[in-house]
Amino acid sequence: MAKFEVIGTASIPGQGTELRLLQRNDEFSIRIAGAPGELMNTRLHGSEDALGELACRPLAGRSGVRVLVGGLGMGFTLAAALAALGEDAEVVVAELVPGVVEWNRGPLGAAAGYPLDDPRTRVSLGDVGELLRSEPGGFDAIMLDVDNGPEGLTRRENDRLYSPRGLATSQEALRPDGVLAVWSAGPDPAFTDRLQRLGLLVEEVTVRAHRPGKGARHRIWLAS
Repeated sequence: MAKFEVIGTASIPGQGTELRLLQRNDEFSIRIAGAPGELMNTRLHGSEDALGELACRPLAGRSGVRVLVGGLGMGFTLAAALAALGEDAEVVVAELVPGVVEWNRGPLGAAAGYPLDDPRTRVSLGDVGELLRSEPGGFDAIMLDVDNGPEGLTRRENDRLYSPRGLATSQEALRPDGVLAVWSAGPDPAFTDRLQRLGLLVEEVTVRAHRPGKGARHRIWLAS
């Protein structure tokens, strides 16, 4: 069997931590240098697809929709959001690591169908929390797939995004009847409570990493 080979590296701003892009035949993996396991794999994207589908499906019949994807990753959530929305929608994708955007414009992009090339996509390089603070009432849906969920692995600053204050910022960035969708690698009852304390109606959905019905069980919160 072929082995994974490193084909790209990218530094996480402000952390001194390195992400690595690996390839084995037509399979890609993103990992943190020096850490066990992997963050993402192109063969295991069922829950990333579900994040985009669940958040954007209710918006399918609306015109002038504007949504935010926090964390580009391998592009699967972005692709699912674009597939669910109309031709006049705008999908803003916020990505902290410029190298991840470059990977998605290069060989990695084929796995998700090169969603960055869709004319409805706009890339915002930088911290998604800063973008949210700058755009109150700016989005019909916000999809957060940053780090490993509410219990982050790669950036301590991501804790602020999932704190009560950070979640209130996301709430303020939603338009009326908007939805906040949050991906996580696992359950987090304290996070559910945090959302409910903001007065949000919360649905917690279990999704599988690999379709149909296979792979690890991940969580998506839908808060409206």
